[in-house]
Amino acid sequence: MGAWAKSLFREATSWVSADFLDAILANYPRRDFQVRLWDGTSWGTEKQPRFTLVLKHPGTLRAMFSSPSELTLGEAYIYDDFDIEGDIEAAFDLAGYLLAHGRGAEENFGLGTRLRKLPQSERQPSDLRLIEFRGKLHSKDRDRQAISYHYDLPAEFYALWLDQHMVYSCAYFSDPDEDLDSAQEHKLDYICRKLRLRPGERLLDIGCGWGGLIIHAAARYGVEAVGITLSVPQAEVARERVRQAGVNERCRIEVSDYRDIDHERQYDKIVSVGMFEHVGEALLPEYFRQAWNLLRPGGVFLNHGISYSATYQRRGPSFVDRYVFPDGDLLPISTSLKAAELSGFELRDIESLREHYALTLHHWVRRLQSHADEARQITSDTTYRIWRLYMAGAAHGFRSGRLNLYQTLLAKPVDGRSGLPLTRDDWYRPQG
Repeated sequence: MGAWAKSLFREATSWVSADFLDAILANYPRRDFQVRLWDGTSWGTEKQPRFTLVLKHPGTLRAMFSSPSELTLGEAYIYDDFDIEGDIEAAFDLAGYLLAHGRGAEENFGLGTRLRKLPQSERQPSDLRLIEFRGKLHSKDRDRQAISYHYDLPAEFYALWLDQHMVYSCAYFSDPDEDLDSAQEHKLDYICRKLRLRPGERLLDIGCGWGGLIIHAAARYGVEAVGITLSVPQAEVARERVRQAGVNERCRIEVSDYRDIDHERQYDKIVSVGMFEHVGEALLPEYFRQAWNLLRPGGVFLNHGISYSATYQRRGPSFVDRYVFPDGDLLPISTSLKAAELSGFELRDIESLREHYALTLHHWVRRLQSHADEARQITSDTTYRIWRLYMAGAAHGFRSGRLNLYQTLLAKPVDGRSGLPLTRDDWYRPQG
């Protein structure tokens, strides 16, 4: 093909793509963005767009809309069919609209005709190699594989965007402008006050991550703490952080499945932060029974985790399930509360921290983006794109109400006596 013919082809494909965008976005009410095509031309008139959708090659739109779903749009991004410049969180309103109107494009006479005129995808090979997990869903071995897939990335990658305590869960903000380090320290202290920790008490942290909570609880509240995780690299980093904090005589990190805990003495308090999303609906009764058996009578269990809204119905395969949290299982809060009560627990308090998680994720996305080159060097470009997309999408999910974050305080009463005070006043008084 000669230079003139190539130029004519580029112009034709550019026009066809712009025509498809005109059709699919005809009724989209917000025009606060632009689309930049592979040849440098732009679609949209916004002079200061919140974000720019960058189409990398003529086949991008066909790759996105031939069979549109959350998964295929996500794959088009992580495989670099398109990029998002600017506020990636703002792009998720557009993504929701495109999914709603892109499904059925083939059947829609106008859209289908335009879609078939678009060139085929020119996707390049990726550096990502997905793992095929072995064994029965939520068996101990398969859970270990799934946890390793997500959490065994180098700790240096997480350190780029987490706070100084390496807390990979929802922070607790006193106001929207508070910095992440302060908000995460407030969260750790808030959990300790909800548990009403006292010196000498035994605390079990199910899914302890890099040890931030048990280190805080031992140093500030004088407890004897045990943390468990399924990730060997995570446990190694947590043990080193325990040593650096000078609390190694009061903290112990174990690599263990929650189903295998068989300690001689029961615990005064138990906490689980951001772990029970990995348990699975079928195993929730076993999860809560195990916590019940490990907790002394009169003790309390704080369970902190993400839930789907009961009114949300996902359509199509999930990007997060495939590329981020394989075998994860988000459920409505009512489902987990029923399992907890049937295990014997009394529900004493439940608090939604939905807005707090949206703010936390906003911090994480900005911090990751500010260290993009380092993140790519430590992992890969595809891994960086997966995490940028996943965290921005999660922030949108919490802002929209599709996702929620609940802290649930569960008691193990003795003859009907919970042992808890009549009010929560002490929760809101920081330790003096």
